Amino acid sequence: MRFCFILMLVSLWVATSAATSAAAQQGKMTTVVRTDVRTGRLVRSVLMEPKVAVVSTELKEMIDRIAVEQGVESHLVHSVIRAESNYNAAAVSPKGAQGIMQLIPATARRFGVSNLFDAKENVEGGVKYLRFLLDYYRGDYARAIAAYNAGEGAVDRYKGVPPFAETQNYVSQVSRNLNAARQAVPKLVVQAASVTSENNRETARPIQTSTGSDGLIYYRTP
Repeated sequence: MRFCFILMLVSLWVATSAATSAAAQQGKMTTVVRTDVRTGRLVRSVLMEPKVAVVSTELKEMIDRIAVEQGVESHLVHSVIRAESNYNAAAVSPKGAQGIMQLIPATARRFGVSNLFDAKENVEGGVKYLRFLLDYYRGDYARAIAAYNAGEGAVDRYKGVPPFAETQNYVSQVSRNLNAARQAVPKLVVQAASVTSENNRETARPIQTSTGSDGLIYYRTP
């Protein structure tokens, strides 16, 4: 009887340790309460944010370079990657999305990706898709991010972020990642400066920031 009791305690300790280990791997858990636009009821969702992955210098530089080539903010690309795969180039979702930017085969073909598990090809395809969405929604980050998760059809149908818990949580997560990434960059004091060329001088214009209704930070020059 005593042996059985000890065995039960050991089993309980192993189960608790496993659960603690899994939670540690998953990272921070956040509870979000939103109003369902269709029913008017409050819906509680649990978001499990993965721990920040250690990204190699080579991978980060590759992502930044592709972002610059496509004219997409690198912070946005990294924020999407973190939400999609947490930089896991071998990731596969239950819905069939694959690779570091979790492209579905149809989207991969649409943007010329032949090997979804090649990090460079996958990032190129994902960033091209983001570029397309930003152009399609005229720079509206919230709609572009929502469409990356749910598709343009759903965003167009609801004329904004669809009332899907998964998509709303996704937009919220990417937005938090994006704002955190922007705030992590040392704040630069923008001063008027002279840029000398062979024939003329031009004065650099200061960059102004503002917070939109979607909670995102926007940059513009006067």
